[in-house]
Amino acid sequence: MRRRTFQLGLIFFCAVPIALRAQEFKVFDRTIQVHGFASQGFVYTDENNWLTMHSKQGSGAFTDFGVNVSTQITDKLHVGAQVYNRNLGNLGEWHPTLDWAFVDYRFKLWFGVRGGEVKTVVGLYNDTQDLDFLRTFALLPQSVYPTDLRDSTIAHRGGDVYGDVYLKHGFGDLTYTVYGGHRSDSIYSGYAYISSAFGVIKPHYSGLQYGADLRWNTPLRGLLIGASRVNEDTSGKGTFKNPAVSPETLPYADDSKAVWTNQFYGQYSRGKLQIDSEYRRFLYDIVINRDLLRTSVDIRGWYVSGSYRIAKRLAVGSYYSHYCITRISSGRIAGLFPDQTDTSLPANHVYDKVVSGRLDVNRFWNLKVEGHFMNGYGASTFPNGFYPQLNPLGFRPSTNALVLKTSVNF
Repeated sequence: MRRRTFQLGLIFFCAVPIALRAQEFKVFDRTIQVHGFASQGFVYTDENNWLTMHSKQGSGAFTDFGVNVSTQITDKLHVGAQVYNRNLGNLGEWHPTLDWAFVDYRFKLWFGVRGGEVKTVVGLYNDTQDLDFLRTFALLPQSVYPTDLRDSTIAHRGGDVYGDVYLKHGFGDLTYTVYGGHRSDSIYSGYAYISSAFGVIKPHYSGLQYGADLRWNTPLRGLLIGASRVNEDTSGKGTFKNPAVSPETLPYADDSKAVWTNQFYGQYSRGKLQIDSEYRRFLYDIVINRDLLRTSVDIRGWYVSGSYRIAKRLAVGSYYSHYCITRISSGRIAGLFPDQTDTSLPANHVYDKVVSGRLDVNRFWNLKVEGHFMNGYGASTFPNGFYPQLNPLGFRPSTNALVLKTSVNF
């Protein structure tokens, strides 16, 4: 069965780039562009199961695909939408979503507006996570772009104001985005999955989200620096069943007291070389069922990465990703959640050293091989790739992972 699945997958990834080269057609004299992507991965780990997969046995539950349609109605008016689906271990589970759908009107170069289900601009890559064909790496640094939280971070339902401002006297240019709207997490996201480990059944998290991003293309050729800020006012609802708290099933509700993200980033590109670095701090302070539990999670992550194209079809890269988490709890059941304050402990960090290689079979199809050498597992009440449900005997202090991934785009 596995051999048959592999054969079908190989035929698919060979045939799709050929079959889907026609990318546009016309309706009422307007050009409609159709683009899409699909990827299939395989993950093997020597110790802990990772990313909600049974990766110690080797797992191919690492699939996603999307199709988007867009058109330029006038010189200033642009519309588009994307349907997305994935199965990442126990996340996604083949439930399709309307990933984004927007109307964009550009009044001037320095001022435009867009509304709908809009991609959230945070850092270098949050709004371009799907553009796998642009990157050397199979996985973005998980300290800043955790793939198990993609469903929660990718977009907001609301509006953006954005624009480009050219600075005088050769000081480069600025790109700004200011946004606000409603965030709604899937019940198949990493938040819902980690919550189930503590007895929360199918929670739905949603609420207000607003923020801004400012990036500067500096006078130094190839150097970009920027900063992002996100504020959230969210709540969660579901049911709660935990024998350590009560023999009965209880209603579950949480409300945020302070939830925000600060992110700072830089990128340098010169010829075949690209160097990226980002720092992210995320504060997550919530109250559960009024005085039952209050927990404050402080996450700090950063990475430095470099990639180099050594030939037309071959690129290599490496990064170091640093993730630390602390948590302080209070309330009636705080004893069930001991404080985490010492980030030197494996339970409170993940340090990930990564090497990667990419082969472009043709302009539509690429293959990636990536090694992860991780110290720590960062286990907490917040999702970060390592989950107690998949590691019932506890966690080992280090994990080595092999990631294979093939992607097509058109």
